[in-house]
Amino acid sequence: MAAEPAEHDRKALGEWLEHAGFELRESHPLAGDVSPRRYHRLTAADGTTAVLAVYPEEVLEACRRFARSTDLLAAAGVPVPRVLAVDCARGWMLVQDLGALTLADLHDRPWRELGVYFEHAAALAARVAALPIALVGELGNPPLDQALLARELSQIRQLFLAPRGLLSPEADSALDRLCWELAADPPVPCHRDFMARNLVPDGRGRVAVLDHQDLRLGPPAYDLASLLNDTLFPPPELEHRLLAAAFPGAAGELCYHRAAAQRTLKAVGTYAAFAQRGHPRHLPLIAPTLRRFLHHFGCVPEGKPLAHELERAWSSALEPQ
Repeated sequence: MAAEPAEHDRKALGEWLEHAGFELRESHPLAGDVSPRRYHRLTAADGTTAVLAVYPEEVLEACRRFARSTDLLAAAGVPVPRVLAVDCARGWMLVQDLGALTLADLHDRPWRELGVYFEHAAALAARVAALPIALVGELGNPPLDQALLARELSQIRQLFLAPRGLLSPEADSALDRLCWELAADPPVPCHRDFMARNLVPDGRGRVAVLDHQDLRLGPPAYDLASLLNDTLFPPPELEHRLLAAAFPGAAGELCYHRAAAQRTLKAVGTYAAFAQRGHPRHLPLIAPTLRRFLHHFGCVPEGKPLAHELERAWSSALEPQ
């Protein structure tokens, strides 16, 4: 985590909050992600709460992108936290407090309850995909093209597969082909990390969307693939229903399976990188996410001949951690 702000910064921050109409009574640090951003839940004198995000200098541009993407998504009817006050030059953003739980925190709830949230999230993914391409491009995030999709898989190759001797030349070539085929479809706007840990349930079957500063162009099924294959894995009947509604037909299914294969393998590399940096909490997700990869890889022409062989070769990595 980044260092706490200096005393003069805290004084300036208090004055900024007061100017924004937020009379601070209490501040509690929140458990952050692995980025250098820091978060605090603030309570005002009248009892209302808000979340303060503090962006260190090296990620100030992410603050600006979050503010711009908030406007884009809100205008399209995608629920996102309201920005209550922002000063990206100093790295301060005060946003609406949507609560302490994400959809991932409801992992012990039955799927008859979770399914409603996933259905709403899938509808929101369609709204994201319908955003004006030119406006999304203006955010400046690089598109999820063939080069970036392939580069994302370099992390799992280096940190997980190669050290364990789990990557044959045939599989390596098939992964390159997967990225090439996935990038061949005309790109659409996508959230980039549209998953349970970035969705906040409202208790009534609807979700709001967090962490959307990386909004960019990417494969059409990428957000749906992220939603259905990260952290919470829905039962097959729900996955099939949402897929059929969003991408009917064989071509749509193929696009989805390719996106899910790339996304799940990329996620395992991310979990391994987090653990190497001292954040091991995602290690239990590696085995089930690898299994999701093998399933989806076996559904595409470039992966089908190799999926069973990889399942045998990767048997030790598929054991729960």
